[in-house]
Amino acid sequence: MCGRFTQVSAMEEMAQHFGVLPPYPNAPARYNAAPTQDLLTVLLHPKTGQRRLVPLRWGLIPYWAKDADISYRTINAKAESINTKPAFHDAFRQRRCLVPTDGFYEWKKLGRSKQPYLLTMADGSLFAFAGLWER
Repeated sequence: MCGRFTQVSAMEEMAQHFGVLPPYPNAPARYNAAPTQDLLTVLLHPKTGQRRLVPLRWGLIPYWAKDADISYRTINAKAESINTKPAFHDAFRQRRCLVPTDGFYEWKKLGRSKQPYLLTMADGSLFAFAGLWER
């Protein structure tokens, strides 16, 4: 996953795209979603199997962490090491989610500065990042 992305689609469009039924949480549009912000995720209800939209804080805090500062180092779980890093172990096995997005930013170095580029689907449709969550 990237370090910044967008969540700007209408709640109804997001819910329809991911098969979520009402009620929907109130959530502001995010044109530059950043770590530590509350962002919409699609979770599967463990008993009913129903998908629901839930705001979660970006930055995984493992249950054994002594403070929330670790969340800055756990914003990205890489496929190559997700099943071997202790911070992701339990969440990877039991608590997966989708993080809806309209686009994400990548950066190009231009001398001493960086230029952000917003990458989206060619047709402008929604897509999702794979995510993990913790209690």
